[in-house]
Amino acid sequence: MKKFILPFIAVMCFTLLSQNTYAQDSTKVDPSLQGQYQLMLSKSRSADGNKLINAGRLATFWRNVKDTLNSERKELYNARTKITEQQKSIIDLKELIDGKESALTTSNTKLNEITFLGISFSKSNYNTIVWTLIIALSLALAFIVIRSTKLNHEAKYRSNLYNEISSEFQNYKMKTNDKEKKLARELQDERNKFEEYRSTGR
Repeated sequence: MKKFILPFIAVMCFTLLSQNTYAQDSTKVDPSLQGQYQLMLSKSRSADGNKLINAGRLATFWRNVKDTLNSERKELYNARTKITEQQKSIIDLKELIDGKESALTTSNTKLNEITFLGISFSKSNYNTIVWTLIIALSLALAFIVIRSTKLNHEAKYRSNLYNEISSEFQNYKMKTNDKEKKLARELQDERNKFEEYRSTGR
């Protein structure tokens, strides 16, 4: 019975000690994924030519990688939603501008008319009324054009921001994939070395 109890107690003590050491180390290092990766490598031990990585450190690192990916995906979704909203606003403003331009054209065609709503006006009064309407519409159109320009600029900025985030996300995915492949190759190399060691040990 003691043969089973003593190894079990030793394994439990080693696990608790390694988790405590990792908790203390995590307060000293760079909190980025690169810093955590470097910490995991620096705290790994070598035994018989094999690299031993603490399971707790590896699980925590993987959890942080998933959290980072989820955060990037959420930001990407928010950026796409904002771009869609900006595009809808731009379409609505274009329709409004077309309506104002149509109203301006209609006013211009009635410049030569003397009667307005069935009421006769002198030429000067008629021109005054018409030009007042034209100026008011022009001011409204200018306001809409300026606002539309600002919204277009904002949409371009959001689009560029989305492209930057997408590019950074793709680069991050490529780097993560390369790291995973590298780790897999190193693990396979270590397994091969271990198999060679076992075969030569016989």
